[in-house]
Amino acid sequence: MKYRSLNDKNHKVSFEDAVVRGLAPGKALYFPEDIPKLSPDFFQNLDKYSKEEIAYEAIKAFVGDEIEKNSLQEILKKTLNFEFPVVPISENIGTLELFHGPTLAFKDVGAGFMAGCLGHFVKKGNLGKITVLVATSGDTGGAVANGFLGVEGIDVVILYPKGKVSEIQEKQLTTLGQNITALEVNGNFDDCQDMVKKAFSDSEISAKRQLTSANSINVARWLPQMFYYFFAYKQLAEKKAKLAFSVPSGNFGNICAGMLAKQMGLPIDHFIASNNENNVVTRYLKSKEYAPKQSVQTISNAMDVGTPSNFVRILELFDNEFNSLSQQLSSFSYSDDETRNAIKEVKQKYNYVMDPHGAVGYLGLQDFLAENPEYYGTFLETAHPVKFLETVEEVIGEKVEIPDSIKEVMNKEKKSFEISDYAELKDFLMR
Repeated sequence: MKYRSLNDKNHKVSFEDAVVRGLAPGKALYFPEDIPKLSPDFFQNLDKYSKEEIAYEAIKAFVGDEIEKNSLQEILKKTLNFEFPVVPISENIGTLELFHGPTLAFKDVGAGFMAGCLGHFVKKGNLGKITVLVATSGDTGGAVANGFLGVEGIDVVILYPKGKVSEIQEKQLTTLGQNITALEVNGNFDDCQDMVKKAFSDSEISAKRQLTSANSINVARWLPQMFYYFFAYKQLAEKKAKLAFSVPSGNFGNICAGMLAKQMGLPIDHFIASNNENNVVTRYLKSKEYAPKQSVQTISNAMDVGTPSNFVRILELFDNEFNSLSQQLSSFSYSDDETRNAIKEVKQKYNYVMDPHGAVGYLGLQDFLAENPEYYGTFLETAHPVKFLETVEEVIGEKVEIPDSIKEVMNKEKKSFEISDYAELKDFLMR
C-alpha cells in the first residue's frame, strides 16, 4: 500500500514512511492510494471472528508487508486487550462504549496501535531516535503518553492548552515522566495544532530531531479507529434495521475512519457528525461553504477544534462531491446547556451516565432519528464520565464512582513546562 499526499498526488510513500513522517511536505495529510474492498462473506460471518482477527483483516492491506503477520497480530493483541460493548439505552438507541482502555478514552486504540508500529520500525534499526510531537484538546495526550511510555528510541512531547482540559486529563499527560514531556500552552487547541504543524515544516528542527505526529493526522493513529465500527456491527447485525452512527466530532478522525470502513464494505447506512459549538462541518453541510474559525471553549473540550484536520480526508473519500457526502453524513451542533440537559435526561430516564462528548452524540442521534425512525442508532461514548467529574456530578446531582486507575494518577505530581508561542516551542525542541 502506498500513501499519497492530499496536496500532491505524485508524492507517494510507504506505510512506514507515512507513519514516521506524520505529515507530507507542505503540512499535507497522507491518504491511502487504494481503499480495499472486503468480502461480503466476511461481514456475514463476523460473529465467528475474534476482535483481533477482525482488526487484522481490516488493517492488513493498509500495512502491507511492512510489518510481518505475526508482529502485526501481536501489536493488535496488545492494543485491543479490552472490550467495546454496545449498551442498549432505549428501544432504538444504543451506545458504543469506547472508554474501557487504560486511559478511559477511545484514543487508546489509535495511540496503542501507532506506538506498536513505530516501536517496530525503530527496532529495525534504520531510524535513529524519534520525537513524537502531538497536540491535544483533552484525551489524545493521555492516550499517547500511556501508549508510548517507555518505548525505546522514542521521545514524546505533548502540547495542551492551559486551563482547557479537565484535571484528570491533565494529570494523565503530565505525571508519567520517563520519555514523556508535557508543554502547557497559553492558548487554545488550534494554537497547539498550528505549532505542531509549523514545527514539521521547520528545517532547523528537522536537522536536530526526527519528528513525527501522534495526532489523528498520522495514518497509524487514524486508521485503527475503523475497528470500533466493525466491533459494533458484529453486535448489531441481528437488529435487521438500517444502522446509523452518531460520532462526537472534533478533529474528525474517528468519523472519517468509520466512513472509510463503510467504503470497504461495512454495512453502515448513515453517519452523524455531532458537534458542540465548534460547528464548522455543521455549517458546511447547510451552506456548502467550508469556513474554519477560531475554536471556543466548551464542556466537551476534546471537540473544541475550529479547523478539523481530518475533514479533508472525508472530502477525499467522496471525491470532493458535496451531494455524495451529504447523502451519507448529517451534522448537528449543540450548546453546553443542551449538553447538560441531555446528561440529566438520560440519567433520569434510563439510569445511564454519559460524559459531555457522548451527550453531544446522543443529541445528534435523537435529532436524526426524529426524521428517520426506521434506523437503529448508536452514539459513541468516547470517554468515561469520570474524566469530566465536576461537570457530570454537578448535572446529575450525585457522585460518580472513580476507578482505581484514576485515583492513582490523581495523587501524582504534575510536571509540565509552560510556553506561549512557537519560538518557545522551537527553543525547547532545539535543546
